[in-house]
Amino acid sequence: MLSNRMLEGLNKQLNYEIYSAYLYVAMENYFQEKNLEGFANFFKVQTQEELAHARIFYEYIYRMGGKVTLYPIEKPEENFESILELFKKALSHEKTVTERIHKLVDIAIEEKDHATNAFLQWFVNEQVEEEESFQRLVDKLELIGDNIQPIFILDAELAQRIFVLPAPLAQGQ
Repeated sequence: MLSNRMLEGLNKQLNYEIYSAYLYVAMENYFQEKNLEGFANFFKVQTQEELAHARIFYEYIYRMGGKVTLYPIEKPEENFESILELFKKALSHEKTVTERIHKLVDIAIEEKDHATNAFLQWFVNEQVEEEESFQRLVDKLELIGDNIQPIFILDAELAQRIFVLPAPLAQGQ
C-alpha cells in the first residue's frame, strides 16, 4: 500500500509525464511548421514515450491500491528562437524529470517502500538514456552551427526513429 505522500508524488509525476508529452507536441509542431519532418518525427516519438511513461505510473498506482488524480496540465512554451535553443530546453526539461524521479526514489527509500523503489529504478535508468540522447543532439547542433546541409542530414537521421513500447508496458507490468 502506498503512503499518502508517495501516492501524491506518483500522481504528480504521472501528470508531469503528460505535461512532457504536451511540451513535445509543441516542439513537434515547431518542426512541422519548418517542414523538418525528421525532427518532427523525433518529437512525435518522444511524445509517445512520455504518454507511455504516464501509463506506467497509472498502472502502478492502481496495482498498489491507490487512486489516480488528474491535475490541470500547464500550457507549454510554443515559440523557440532556433533548433539549438529548442533542444537545450528539451534537455533542461529532461534534467528536471530526472530530479523529480530522484526525489520519488528518496521518498521510497525514506519510507522503506521497497516495491516503489524497485518500480522507480526503471525510470532512473530511462532518464540516463533520455539525458544522454538529448545531450548528443545538443552537441551535434552546436557543431553544426548555422550550416544548413548538416541540418538536413540530421533531419533524415531523426526521421528513422520509431516508437518502441517501454518494457514495463510490453511485459504487462
